[in-house]
Amino acid sequence: MHFITTRRGFMYGSMAAALLPAACGGSPKVEAWRDRTCGCCGGWIEHLRAEGFEVDDKVVDAVGPHRQALGTPPDLMSCHAGKVGRYALEGHVPAAAIRRLLNERPDGVAGLSVPAMPVGVPGMEVPGSEPSTYDVVAFGHDGAWRPWMRFRGLEVA
Repeated sequence: MHFITTRRGFMYGSMAAALLPAACGGSPKVEAWRDRTCGCCGGWIEHLRAEGFEVDDKVVDAVGPHRQALGTPPDLMSCHAGKVGRYALEGHVPAAAIRRLLNERPDGVAGLSVPAMPVGVPGMEVPGSEPSTYDVVAFGHDGAWRPWMRFRGLEVA
């Protein structure tokens, strides 16, 4: 009897886990805008997809107008622009930082950025090179920003 209860519990738990994304609106959806000549942006998009995000990959002639529409501060610009829900994304923001943003939904935060392109961020991995330690920063609509999370490569530092 214990085996049946455990097996049934496992079955129901597995079904619930499979249905949870649909019940919560599915996988997080990211819109991404990238320049057609950039190769590292594709690596970031593949990182997000591997982490369960649905990504609408938009290859454009100019990313600037999208950044402007998202309100990304000029001093935080990087490689490509993105949007998840109501939040802007700039550069190679790891999935873990995006998940935290979506879970916490902090007041005053308009988006996340990884300024520049540190070695080891998603899409900027360099075989044989140690990944950089870098900050993901949160920025507000007023352009002010603060550190959000620190990473070394893809690992939280």
